[in-house]
Amino acid sequence: MNGIFLISNGVIALLIILVVLAGIAVLLYFLGKKAQKREEEQREQIDAMKQTVSMLIIDKKRMKIKESGLPQAVIDQTPKLMRWSKLPIVKAKVGPQIMSLVCDDKIFDDVPVKKEVKATVSGIYITSVKGIHGSIEKKGPDKKKSRFKQFMDKVQEKAGAKPIK
Repeated sequence: MNGIFLISNGVIALLIILVVLAGIAVLLYFLGKKAQKREEEQREQIDAMKQTVSMLIIDKKRMKIKESGLPQAVIDQTPKLMRWSKLPIVKAKVGPQIMSLVCDDKIFDDVPVKKEVKATVSGIYITSVKGIHGSIEKKGPDKKKSRFKQFMDKVQEKAGAKPIK
């Protein structure tokens, strides 16, 4: 055979898989950059509209958006996929009104129940909470881990990827 290289079927399949994986990686890179820009724009809008309000936190739960008690206009505007997920909802007394508000996932565990707080609110979205009478205890690392995360921590610890506690 003059100048033709014979490549086995296994090598051809491996090259095709590598090309497909490289294409997927490039696609995910650009989608990630686009999502990051969108998040930055939303964060700028939230920061532009924020107000500090004192409120009494009555209750907090993770619940589906249909069960949350939010206005129907908000429920109608949410994407179809988000309607099945659970949101961190805070029921609070703001002035004379009792309202249902959506809380930021980062601070949801730190929001105290049955305490008066000063919260930074943007529309129906709570972005930060500060205690009026005393400080708020941070509850971040004490959160119970799922079985999968416990298993992954144990495997990483044995492999030497994490320091032993």
